[in-house]
Amino acid sequence: MKRRELFSSLASSFKNNEKQEKVIRPPYFNNEALFLSECIKCEGLCANSCEVNIIIIQKDKTPKLDFTKSGCTFCDECAKVCPSEVLKLEYKKNISAKIEINILECLSWNQTMCFSCKDPCLDDAIKFLGMFRPQINENCTSCGFCLKVCPTNAIKIG
Repeated sequence: MKRRELFSSLASSFKNNEKQEKVIRPPYFNNEALFLSECIKCEGLCANSCEVNIIIIQKDKTPKLDFTKSGCTFCDECAKVCPSEVLKLEYKKNISAKIEINILECLSWNQTMCFSCKDPCLDDAIKFLGMFRPQINENCTSCGFCLKVCPTNAIKIG
């Protein structure tokens, strides 16, 4: 075996072990398995009803949240129109994602005054220690409004 073949085979094994992107679901479900069994029968009504257009129907016909345009307002519309009751108002909860600030990329953590993430936060979940150290507290619902406004993309879904 040549050296190039060896390194190519090693590199391909690492690619296969890479983490798959976590699918973030709307905040009105109780059972993840129902997405795969029931949503495939639906016409994507939840995506059509979303007032901020953050629900995307994937290739497997299940919904996921995409925070690149906006955040979730928890308006309840997706749960109201769900014909298969995968999404129900009684299951309403915080979005199953953890929002984190990368302090190496954050302007404020690097001594540049920036409040871009704090201003759109509906839950007052981003507090600054002094003027330069934003931290996300327990009030965070993972709505995603802070993600798209960060000028350095320092806020990530963990």
